[in-house]
This record gives sequence, C-alpha cells and structure tokens, in this order.
Amino acid sequence: MFHEHREVVSIMKNEDKYFLKLFNKHNALDEEIIEAVKVLADQFKIEGLKKEKLKLKDEIFSMILSYKKVN
Repeated sequence: MFHEHREVVSIMKNEDKYFLKLFNKHNALDEEIIEAVKVLADQFKIEGLKKEKLKLKDEIFSMILSYKKVN
C-alpha cells in the first residue's frame, strides 16, 4: 500500500502512533478480507470489511498528503 510514498510511510509509522494504528488496522482488515473470501463468508460482511478498509486507506492517504505539505 502506498508504495510511491514508502519513505514517508516509514517515517510516519515511527513518529505518529495514531498513523501506525491506522496502518496496522488497514493491514489486519486486508488479512481478514482474504480469509473471509476463502471461507465464502457472507457477502455483506465482506463488503462491510472492504468499505472499512477503504475508509482507513482514505484517512491514511490524507495524513500522508498533510505530512508531505508540512515537510
């Protein structure tokens, strides 16, 4: 995720605990979605997880852009 911002992500993960929490939650949701698809979980559950993951991705991206503006 955000390969083009890898350096900034690395810095932010070390400097901002909230960013790290969001980043880890996003990755955990990715794993949860993969497992849900494997076991053919309810499609509404999978869609809900995907929406939550996308919301986190948007917030993370916004934080990256804000960081880049300041630094």
